[in-house]
Amino acid sequence: MESEFADISLSGVAGAIADPARARMLCVLLDGRARTATELAAAADIGASTASSHFQRLREQGLVEMAVQGKHRYYRLANSEVGHALEALLVVAGAERVPFKPNTPSALREARTCYDHMAGTLAVRIHDAMLARQWLAADGRDYLLTPLGEAALAQIGVDVAQARQRRRRFACACLDWSERRSHLGGALGAALLDALTQRGWVSKDLDSRALGVTKKGERQFPAFFGKADELPAAGLAQRDRNVAA
Repeated sequence: MESEFADISLSGVAGAIADPARARMLCVLLDGRARTATELAAAADIGASTASSHFQRLREQGLVEMAVQGKHRYYRLANSEVGHALEALLVVAGAERVPFKPNTPSALREARTCYDHMAGTLAVRIHDAMLARQWLAADGRDYLLTPLGEAALAQIGVDVAQARQRRRRFACACLDWSERRSHLGGALGAALLDALTQRGWVSKDLDSRALGVTKKGERQFPAFFGKADELPAAGLAQRDRNVAA
């Protein structure tokens, strides 16, 4: 009986993947980044109304999940198991993935402000490094700062006590609109940016949201958070430890 249920479940998942439009959407999401419904519909060359039914089928089969960020809704693969299964199928099919190419201006893509915290490529790497080093731990839709993380952030002057007193979410994953992966938001994210600015690792542009990494920052970021090639790759295994904001 259990094997029969397994067969039925497998056929349901296989059926969801088998449609060319849905398969295309899943392949686009395979880099671990999130996409809007409009972007996925365009990638699959289908209309918005048709895409809606495809999204519902993929969500019912547990292949994708929806993340809400402000007024926007994004879709991404549900977990690393889905990613691993798709990777294996692509190997069998002999197909290659097209890498993600953000169209954000380079000055904003590397580092910028998102409200009162840091965003961009650098912020995403910092977020992933903090998770990899177990400085942060998932707590429902938010993060807990571990004792290890609190001790580490104290070294660079992050005022954790003051951040905890603020009447807002303490720490959470904020979906980055250029990287389509999470950076650190909430009061802790704001406190981290304040500390990095005060230490002279980053400087704020007076005329835009861009942040500049100083010479001091270029030396200290790798020393404290790890070099870029040592940080978690832009994949699903790390993203599984994040919670949608």
